[in-house]
Order: sequence, then C-alpha cells, then structure tokens
Amino acid sequence: MDYSVKNNNIIVSEKNFSLDDTLDCGQAFRWKKIPTDFESTYTGKFLNTPLTVSQTAENTFIFHDTTEQDFLNIWYDYFDFGTDYAELKRMFSEDETLKKACDFAGGIRLLKQDAWECLISFIISQNNNIPRIKGIIDRLCQHYDGNFPTVENMTAETPESLDYLRSGFRAKYICDAIQKVYAGTVNLKEISLMPLDNARQELRKIKGVGAKVSECVLLFGMYRTDAFPVDVWIKRVLETYYPDGFPDFPHKGIAQQYLFHYVRNLE
Repeated sequence: MDYSVKNNNIIVSEKNFSLDDTLDCGQAFRWKKIPTDFESTYTGKFLNTPLTVSQTAENTFIFHDTTEQDFLNIWYDYFDFGTDYAELKRMFSEDETLKKACDFAGGIRLLKQDAWECLISFIISQNNNIPRIKGIIDRLCQHYDGNFPTVENMTAETPESLDYLRSGFRAKYICDAIQKVYAGTVNLKEISLMPLDNARQELRKIKGVGAKVSECVLLFGMYRTDAFPVDVWIKRVLETYYPDGFPDFPHKGIAQQYLFHYVRNLE
C-alpha cells in the first residue's frame, strides 16, 4: 500500500482493496454508499470518527478531509493495510472453491472494528437482514447524538427504554450485554487475549450470544482471524464443498469472508 497527501486528502494506491467488496459484505453496518462522480463513495464512522472515502479507479482511493495523522493512527489499521492480502489470496487459492471466491471479490479486507460496537451490532444481527440491521443501528446512533454509544452511555437502558430501536427480542440481549460488560463480568479486553475456546465461552455468558455471534465478535471486533462464523450461507458452503471439513488454513476467518460474499451473491 502506498499513499500520498494532497490538499486535505489522503490518496491511497492498493491493488487488493475494493470499497464495495469490503464495506458491503456484512461485516460492518455503519457505512452508507452515497452518489458521487467517483466509481464508489462511502461515508461512515469508526469510534465515532467520521470518514468519507471514494474509489476513483481500480486501485486508487481518496480518504477525504483526513489528516495524515488520522489516516496512520486510525484508518490504516481499520482497513488492515498492514496485512498482505495478495499473499493470503495466493494461499487460499490453493483450494478450488476459495480460488473462485477470491476471484469473485478479491477486494475484501477484514475491518478491525471496536469490540463493544461489534458485540451490540451482531446481537442485533440475529435472525435479521442487513438493511434492517443498519436501520436499528442508525436509530441507536441517532438517539445518542449520531454516535455509537459506549457501555457507560447505556447503563440506564432497559428493554422498554429501547423500544425506539424496534429491535424486538434483541432488546433484552442488548441490556444483558450492557450489564455484564459494565460490571466486568464479561471483560472484552481480556477476552481478546484469551485462547479461542475460552474467549468463546466468556462471550457466551451474555444472553443471546451463541456460536455465530461469538465468532463474529471474535473475528470482526477482536481481529481473531482463527475464528470462523457459520451462518446459513457458510453452512451451505461447508455441506456442499467441504463435507470432510474446511482446510486448516491460517487466517481462516478471512477466508470465510471471501466465501460468504461469494455464495451470498450467487443466489
């Protein structure tokens, strides 16, 4: 990845990156595609720092109105620019099905998200579709002055006070997560450092956090690339293409993202 500073923008050149592949593949829910003259443009936030980013050509990106300091301290890590995705795809492509998935959406990158925001987002995601997930999270942020609330912000919430979210049964799970994280019964920082099986067990102390949600939080919110979320799409992939088990790749959670986006868009 190379970058330069031009006026108030950061210009990034990176072959293994696509905004559409990365920001619209179901791993994060606060990015919105907006109409511009560029190939694609998204606006969103990470840790409540706003960003507008455009793809101007196949390998060129503009991080608008962003300081070099913010780019290096926030967005470089968030978009995982320190990882060699060309090498990951070369390794994954030793498998025939994964090669097709990498060829289909080779610009996917794993976003390094905030663990708390990721936990609440994937609790909301249960038995839900992406537009509705985004709608619930939008209402949550609007209620908190446009920002994703911290656990401290939310300590007074009850299932009844969250009626404005229209999140259904998920409201009681959100409240349980608030109570347990705030009390330290579930310590997200400690969990991020635990052996994977222990981390899974700790996350599942929260009501409504089962196998899929815990894997998503580990992968997307803690960058545990050995986590491997299985939803209906990945279950179908495993049954169809990997009846004897998924190959023992390093970073198999990133491989899962290529497969998920591939099979979901084939239907």
